[in-house]
Amino acid sequence: MSPEEKRAFIVSRLDPIETYDPTLRAPHSDFEALGGQPADVTLRPAAVLIPLVEHQAGLTVLLTRRADTLRAHTGQVAFPGGRCDAGETPWETALREAQEEVGLDPGRVTLAGLSTRYQTLSGFDITPVVGFVKPGARYRPNPDEVADVFETPLDILMDLNNYERRSREMPDGQTRYYYALPYRGQLIWGVTAGMLRILYERLYGAPTTTPLDVETHEPS
Repeated sequence: MSPEEKRAFIVSRLDPIETYDPTLRAPHSDFEALGGQPADVTLRPAAVLIPLVEHQAGLTVLLTRRADTLRAHTGQVAFPGGRCDAGETPWETALREAQEEVGLDPGRVTLAGLSTRYQTLSGFDITPVVGFVKPGARYRPNPDEVADVFETPLDILMDLNNYERRSREMPDGQTRYYYALPYRGQLIWGVTAGMLRILYERLYGAPTTTPLDVETHEPS
């Protein structure tokens, strides 16, 4: 598949921003394994950018490792993103946050479309915004938010054999399962891995079988 065909293929599998409708598809959620979202939970709208960097050798995905000084999700691998300001569209939020967090110039990003929303136990309703990024950008991580910036080949992230199924004990005694992918000293897991798996389903369809049969506990 040529780069042009790959780009067209990805765009064809996403929801166009021109027809944005948050009610179009049911979201995926951290709450699914817990029997559904509690009625008293109010979710705050947020968005992330899934940046697909267009190198000659193929697409990579730009990821960040959150700063160790942050109060929430310290040190975790994440997409650039955050909560939506009043009146913002998800793509406006995603581009603004990517510029604030890693210095990514919005002019280097061509929006491809929207993946399926993801609702988190931490109280966010996240819209993943997929964008193609021109190669050669110089990233300037904001030290208050980002400890590291790195790229991972999209083909690795879209191979479900690379993911492990892990578990951790929650404070209430429940066991929560999640997906994780170790890559060159980084651990892509939790919500980020969940949104990547959803992107896989958008591009290639839900797998008929799953290779995710490795269960380990989250490393300390």
